Amino acid sequence: MSKKYKALAKEIIQDLGGKENISDAYHCQTRLRFKNKDDSQVQTKALENLDRVAKYLVSSGVHQVVIGTHVKEVFEEVEKDIDVSGPVENGEKKGILNTIIEFVSGTFQPVIPALSGAGMVKAVLALLVVFNLTTTDSQTYYLLNLFADGVFYFLPMLLAFTEAQKLKSNPILAVAVAAMMMHPNWASLVAAGDPVQLFNIIPFSLATYSSTVIPILIIVFVQSYVEKALNRIIPKSVELVFVPLLTFLIMGTLAFSVLGPIGSVLGGYLASFFTFLSVNASWVPAVLIGGFLPIMVMFGLHNGVAPLGMMQMAELGYDSIFGPGCVCSNIAQATASAVVAFRTKDKKLRQIATSGSITAYMGITEPTLYGVNLPKKYPLVAAMIGGGLGGLYAGLTNTHRFATGSSGLPAVLLYIGDNTMTFFWNIIIALIISAAVTAVLTYVLSFKFEDTTIPEVKEIILEDISLVSPLKGKIIPLSEVKDQVFASEALGKGFAVEPSVGEVLAPFDGKVVTIFPTKHAIGLESDTGVEVLIHVGLDTVELNGQFFETFVEDGQRVTKGQLLSTFDIEKITAAGYSTQVPVVVTNTPQYSIIEPLVAGPTTCNENVLAIKV
Repeated sequence: MSKKYKALAKEIIQDLGGKENISDAYHCQTRLRFKNKDDSQVQTKALENLDRVAKYLVSSGVHQVVIGTHVKEVFEEVEKDIDVSGPVENGEKKGILNTIIEFVSGTFQPVIPALSGAGMVKAVLALLVVFNLTTTDSQTYYLLNLFADGVFYFLPMLLAFTEAQKLKSNPILAVAVAAMMMHPNWASLVAAGDPVQLFNIIPFSLATYSSTVIPILIIVFVQSYVEKALNRIIPKSVELVFVPLLTFLIMGTLAFSVLGPIGSVLGGYLASFFTFLSVNASWVPAVLIGGFLPIMVMFGLHNGVAPLGMMQMAELGYDSIFGPGCVCSNIAQATASAVVAFRTKDKKLRQIATSGSITAYMGITEPTLYGVNLPKKYPLVAAMIGGGLGGLYAGLTNTHRFATGSSGLPAVLLYIGDNTMTFFWNIIIALIISAAVTAVLTYVLSFKFEDTTIPEVKEIILEDISLVSPLKGKIIPLSEVKDQVFASEALGKGFAVEPSVGEVLAPFDGKVVTIFPTKHAIGLESDTGVEVLIHVGLDTVELNGQFFETFVEDGQRVTKGQLLSTFDIEKITAAGYSTQVPVVVTNTPQYSIIEPLVAGPTTCNENVLAIKV
C-alpha cells in the first residue's frame, strides 16, 4: 500500500461532509464512488478543484470522484478513515431504471477481473494454435482451455456471491445453492433424460445451469427475501442451524422446480434475441455503443449495457453487443486526445492529453474524457463520429469477441477464435477507421476551436506606483496581524485592513493571477508589474468557500475599483475566524521601497501604499 495519497484521501472525505456523512464507499477502475447520508454537506466546488482529481460528478445518487488508474491506492487510504457499516440514510428516490442499472452493475462489476483473466488465457491459447505451437487435440490445449473455461462454467456461483453481497444476504449460502445446480450428479440426471421428481410429487425440469446468468440472478434475488424472513422468524439461539437448513430445502426445491426453469426459458429467449440481432441487425449495437459510449459513461448507463455482452457470451460463446463498439469508442477517444496534445500550445493541457491518450489506448478513458475531450467539446464530437463509423464496420462484418477483457488495444487478441483470424482482422480495420476519422475531424476542428498561437510575452517594465486600499475599513501594520507568517513579512511587505464592508475591490489596473478554490484569497498583477495577494481573514481556508463569493476568474483583466469578491463579516466572525485582511506585495524583492502612507480609517479611493523601484 502507498501512503502518498493519504492527504488526498482525507481531503476527499472532508469535502464529502466527513466520514460520518459517508454511508457506503467503493471503487471501479478509475473512480471512487460514495453514497452519502446528507448530500447538502458535500462541498462540490472544493471536490472539483482538488489536485489529482480529474472530475467530480453525481449520478443515480452516487458521488463519483474520478481519480484515474491509481484509484485503488487512493481507495486504500480512504478505506482507513471511514466506517461504511451503517445503512444508507439518504432517502433519495432513484427511480426504477437507476435502481436496475445499479443492481446489475453492482452484481457484474466484481466478476470482471476473473472474466478478463480468463479471456486473456483464451487469447493466448488462440495465438498458440494460430502459430502452430500447439494443436486442438493436445493435452496442453485441453488444460489451458480448462484454465479459461472454469470461470465461465462456474459463472453462476461467482454471480451468486456478488449478487448476495449486493442484496445484503449471506453470500456463502447463495454460492451453496448455486453449487447444487452445478453438481455433477444433476448434470448426469439431465443427460439421462428421465423425469425427475422430489418425493414423487414435485417435478424438476431437466435444464443445465452451467455458464448461465439469468437463472441464478432470479434465484438469489428470491433467496435474499427467504433468508431475511427466516432470520426474523427463527430464534437467535438456533438460527445458525435452522436458517441454512431451511434455506437449502426451500431454495433447492424452488431452484430446480420453478425459478431455475423460468430463468432457463428467459435465457433461451435472450439467446434467441441475440442471435436475431447478430443475423438481422448486427450493426445497430456496435454503432450505438461506438458513437454514444462517452455519453453513457457520463451518466453511468454503460453499467447497464455492458452486462448484456457478458450474458450473450454466456449464452452463445461470443459478444457482439458491447465489446466491438466499446473498443472502437475508446480508441477514438484516445486518438482525439492525442491530436489535442499535438495541436495545443497549453503545456498543462498537452501533458494531461498525452497521458490521458496513453491510458485510453489501454482501455481506460475517464481521465481523457473528463480532463480533455469533454471540456474541449470538439474532440468529443470527433471521437463519437469516429467511434460510430468504426462500430458500423464492425457491426456490418458481424465482428465479435470470444472473451471479456480490456477494451483497449490489447483487446484485439480477444477477437481470435473459432479457428479463424477473420474477426481479428476485422476489428483491426474497425479501429483504423475509428482512429483515422477521429484524427482527421479533430485536426480540422482544432483550427476553429483550438488556440494554437504561442502567447506573446509582454515585457513589463517596473514602475513606481501608489496602491489604493482594496477594502473600506481601518488600516493597520502587518506586524499587528494575528498570524506570524504575515506579521513577519515572510510573504512580502504591505499592510492589513480591518474591514467595515465585506467587499474586495481591485487596487489597480491589471489582471487576476489566481483565485483560491476556497475564494478567501485573490492574487493580482498590475500592468506595471506589482504582484499583490489579498487574503481575506485568517485561517478562513477552513471555511471551504462558505460566506465568500467571487465575481472574476483566473486570467481576467480588471480595472481599479472593480468588484472582485464579497464576504460576510458577521458570519465569518461568528464562525470564530478573524476578518483581518493582509494585503502583501509578493514580489517585494524587486522594489527598493514599500511603505504605508495611511494609518487608521480608509476608503477605497485613497493611496495607502507607496511602491518604488
